Amino acid sequence: MRNGHYQWLKKRYLSGHRWGGWSPLTIACGACLFFSGAALARPPQLRSSNASLPGYAIATESRTASREAGQVLAQGGTAADAAIVAALVAGVTSPTSSGIGGGGFLVGWDAKTGTSYVIDFRETAPRGQRKKSTASTSASASAAPGSFIGVPGEVRGLFALHQRAGKLPWRDLVKRASHRATQGFTVERHLASMLAYRQKKLQGIGGFSSLFYPGGRPALVGMRLTHPALGRTLEKIAAQGPSAFYEGKVAENIVKVAQDHGSTLSLEDLRNYKVQQRQALKIDYNGYEIYTMPPPSAGGLLMAQTLKMFSADYLQNLGHGSPAYQHVLAEAFRGAIADRMRYLGDPQFEKFSLGELLDEERLEKRRKKIVLDRTHSIPRFGLKEKGTHALVSADKSGNTISLTTTINHLFGAKIYAQQSGIVLNNELADFNSFEQVKFLGLSESPNRYRPQARPVSSMTPTIVVKYQQPVLALGGSGGTAIATNVTQALLSALVFDHEPQKAVAAKRFYIPTQGAHISLEKGAQMDHIRNLERRGEIVTTMKFTTSAVQMLRMDGGKMRGASDPRKHGLSLTQTIR
Repeated sequence: MRNGHYQWLKKRYLSGHRWGGWSPLTIACGACLFFSGAALARPPQLRSSNASLPGYAIATESRTASREAGQVLAQGGTAADAAIVAALVAGVTSPTSSGIGGGGFLVGWDAKTGTSYVIDFRETAPRGQRKKSTASTSASASAAPGSFIGVPGEVRGLFALHQRAGKLPWRDLVKRASHRATQGFTVERHLASMLAYRQKKLQGIGGFSSLFYPGGRPALVGMRLTHPALGRTLEKIAAQGPSAFYEGKVAENIVKVAQDHGSTLSLEDLRNYKVQQRQALKIDYNGYEIYTMPPPSAGGLLMAQTLKMFSADYLQNLGHGSPAYQHVLAEAFRGAIADRMRYLGDPQFEKFSLGELLDEERLEKRRKKIVLDRTHSIPRFGLKEKGTHALVSADKSGNTISLTTTINHLFGAKIYAQQSGIVLNNELADFNSFEQVKFLGLSESPNRYRPQARPVSSMTPTIVVKYQQPVLALGGSGGTAIATNVTQALLSALVFDHEPQKAVAAKRFYIPTQGAHISLEKGAQMDHIRNLERRGEIVTTMKFTTSAVQMLRMDGGKMRGASDPRKHGLSLTQTIR
């Protein structure tokens, strides 16, 4: 930014001048005041070298999952081995938002080839055509909750990861999860709080209540539970591979239970499910190469647009967490949300160009529309993404994984396949109806329901590389808050040089998918809120947050990790001298 221009802004901002009104737009905003692309001075940067990593590390939202994965790394397992164990164990200990009844995305870094890779194991819509009356509405969900069950992808996705980057035997890795299910696991804080929070709804799930509501009361922190049916299913998957899930008795049980609740899911859908190998979305920023998730995730697009719109120097001048900083990021996020609704869908079905959406000239025009004293508005889109589980792992060879898995809402479709012990997802609720996009002048949503399509997601697994070596890995949970959370944590680390614990624990804000709202976490000072309001922001406060970011940092001769305190997870690191 030209120095005179910046000084004028600084003077105006500090003068206490009360800003004028704000003008809403029907599509979304753009980005910040015009500034030159050249940074005046770069902030402190993560250091790296061409050597292998200084150790190994894992961070997840489940303390038990982290410990199991940490043992795998200590035994010489790869980052992929650790991620597989962590994901499967989390499905046992943290079934609120993950499990083999769901799916997800992962971004990996192959240290041997110095390349990134992406595995898309997102759930797909069944082949059977769904009635239009079962569009994404709460009314239809109540009438036929099974209509939102997607074909689960997690087992095939983790197996594909093992084939690509695993080292220890598949059987041994899966047995760690089956052992936890059959021999017992300790109830952790997040699971206990969610069981209490949704007690009335969850106690009505057949077979589920006896597992998690012993004596008719929600399980408490520290209680030891077992899940024998899930343990038996995992034993079969350990011995037989993915075929034990996608064919045979387990598949038959999934299909029967799903169809009993209104799903068109079939044995053919399960048998024919395939993971997709994709190319990571690469962002060059301030000397780093950032690899994140492409469509059908919209998270990478939001991150890429935000980074391309604001230089590190500009954000440093605003100050981390300041009202001005939050405001300009919020404006960029709104623009990305509108682009998501207007353009993104399953790339197998929709034609769109990420290059055009990330075009410098396009983003420059958007940048010029944002000012520090006004807020733009977006229509009410009604996005309803909810639960996920994020984890990151790294081994001493430099292989790195960022994986996010989900069953969508709290306990997915709230449908339990009792014989196989599987909680089924409701991922098809992530498709958008015409009503949700008509404000954009569209005749139909690019993210609409179609047989075998994958709904758009916010999941944003991300790996940062410098000099061909990973220096940062992160991912987040929390539905529509994932992309904005991960982007905020990334900027905290890359632009402000914050250590992982500070980066993930820092106060964040959320952009509701409507109007000019910005939602702050509890504890914001009144002066801060009023400053945002003077910029045209409509400020609300989150009642509670179930979103979390996991982060690993690998530089300076040691490993550092952090698990977001919001979901009480655990990071384990080992630096090798």
